Amino acid sequence: MILRRSIAFMIIGCCLCLSLAAQDHKADSLKLALTSAPADTARVNLLIELGRKIYRMAPKDALAYSHEAIALARKLDYNKGLAQAYKNAGLAHYVSGEFAETISDWQESRLAFESVGDKSGVANILTNMGAVYNDFGEDTKALELYFEAQKAAEATGDSLRLVTAMINIGAIYLKKTATLDKSIAIYLAVLPIATALKNADAIGTAAVNLGEAYFKKGDYQSALVNYKKSMVAFESSSSGDLPFTLTSIGSVYARQGDYNQALISQQKALDIAISRNAKPAMVSSLLGLAGTYRLKGEQPKAIESYKKAQEIAKEINANFELRDAYIGLAELHASMSDFPNAYKYQVLLTQIKDTLYLNSNDNLITQQQLGFDLVKKEGEVELQKLALQKQRIVKNSFLAGLIMILIIAFIIFRNYLDKVKINKVLDKQKDQIENLLLNILPQEVARELQDQGTATPREYPSVSVLFTDFKDFSKIAEGLSPNILVTELNQYFQEFDNIIERNNLEKIKTIGDAYMCAGGIPTENKTHQLNVVAAGLEMQAYMVAQNTLRLERGLAPWGLRVGIHTGPVIAGVVGRKKYAYDIWGNTVNIASRMESNGEVGKVNISSATYELVKEFYRCEYRGKISAKNIGEIDMYFIDSMIISKPN
Repeated sequence: MILRRSIAFMIIGCCLCLSLAAQDHKADSLKLALTSAPADTARVNLLIELGRKIYRMAPKDALAYSHEAIALARKLDYNKGLAQAYKNAGLAHYVSGEFAETISDWQESRLAFESVGDKSGVANILTNMGAVYNDFGEDTKALELYFEAQKAAEATGDSLRLVTAMINIGAIYLKKTATLDKSIAIYLAVLPIATALKNADAIGTAAVNLGEAYFKKGDYQSALVNYKKSMVAFESSSSGDLPFTLTSIGSVYARQGDYNQALISQQKALDIAISRNAKPAMVSSLLGLAGTYRLKGEQPKAIESYKKAQEIAKEINANFELRDAYIGLAELHASMSDFPNAYKYQVLLTQIKDTLYLNSNDNLITQQQLGFDLVKKEGEVELQKLALQKQRIVKNSFLAGLIMILIIAFIIFRNYLDKVKINKVLDKQKDQIENLLLNILPQEVARELQDQGTATPREYPSVSVLFTDFKDFSKIAEGLSPNILVTELNQYFQEFDNIIERNNLEKIKTIGDAYMCAGGIPTENKTHQLNVVAAGLEMQAYMVAQNTLRLERGLAPWGLRVGIHTGPVIAGVVGRKKYAYDIWGNTVNIASRMESNGEVGKVNISSATYELVKEFYRCEYRGKISAKNIGEIDMYFIDSMIISKPN
């Protein structure tokens, strides 16, 4: 069993993560200022700031300061301070595990924020309340609050609160197989916004949850791409979530059979968690390691990891993780015919189940399933003890033969080492050839070409094709030296390469200033149209950011047109000496016309693509537009994303 962890993104409070020493110093300064502060709004703000600084390390003291701030704010009729003070009180209760009091305080905070018209504050409180309900499995109530938070954030244009609400909504959809596609659509839309905000926590959480959705759908390659994007983001963040992402990366490798790479990733997660004394992350990493050792067939190491996870989970009252450790230990001991220990952990599992709300879908061995087997096997233990005595006598007779076998094995092993040296040289050359092919062709096509010497062309019934080019490129080229022109064009195309990789697309080729890619090939998937639209929007967002920098330096902006069409194509490899992976068909021609009939800064799509994405994106109908050599085509501009409430 491999541990899976969904991460619901939540911003509680607005303070930065400082070191404990820095927090203590700041708190001491605030306490000193408080001794001489008069009973006015400035004192309320001091109390609020002090409570915000210490609620994690001293929640009881933070609660006392918050209550003093609440009383004074009410006396002064200072509702803005009242809202922040109740918010701090809720944070202190939340850290202390007093969730009823948390909700009560945040309801008061919401009312105070509403009374002063602070919709951004309302959005923050709604998101926090939703997270509490989410912790207790109240998905309907949590989703209702997240949608309210989203609406409040949209009303104020608060992008960070909007991203927070959307990520939490996606996390709810992530829980059920039937709504995985909705979750994917949300995270594909969130990532460009989070990237534009340069918020590492938002990028990391959206990416790891997107990877989780792909993992649940069995698309391990897409899961791995997004987990790695999350890893890069969390490496520059102080959130402490990096070990969870590394554990998820290890889970993908383990599922693909690459156990060594899985163990490297999960051990790194454990090392980071230990260095930070992050005990929840330590438990997660240890459970991940145990799962990989089980799949690899190394039961003693798996048992050791489960026991370490059990000890820490007990210490921090992480009952769900403790449950997983007991399940693993019971199953492992049973598989090794160690029935007394298996029975021991089954009893512990039964005891902890009484404290948990378990879904019918949990992959647990039930009391009836494992318990029945243990009762049945317990009677066999005595018989096995007698059999062991006989086995000891037999073993002695085999010792002499075993010594001879070891001598022969040593000779064989010495010969094997000589062959390994030769094979390493051959493997290095083979890897160089494979890496060269993978830089030119998709992985599946490259493998087929290596195995069979040829790659068979394939027909795909539904592929989304994206074209871009730069408006008035010839004029731009006239004003630049060849070196500068190629350098700038290469900069844009390299970022486009990064964008399509993040969105699980395949680059086809570049022709001059035109860039072409496609979704749904060489591996078919059901979200290619959403992936391509998300990539187009991210490309335009990148161009906006770059053009802002160019204008600040007194340089002319580059205008990008993006066009998308969905339909059937034929894909294959052409050439003999210089291989090239390409696609053909009328779909490619229409996608090109979508681009040439588009506008700078817009993503222009055909009616075929519109029908596939209209549930997820608001689109502006442009009417029937004449396309060269094609005729009149219904065209649409992508406007913004739709997030619908579940039925």
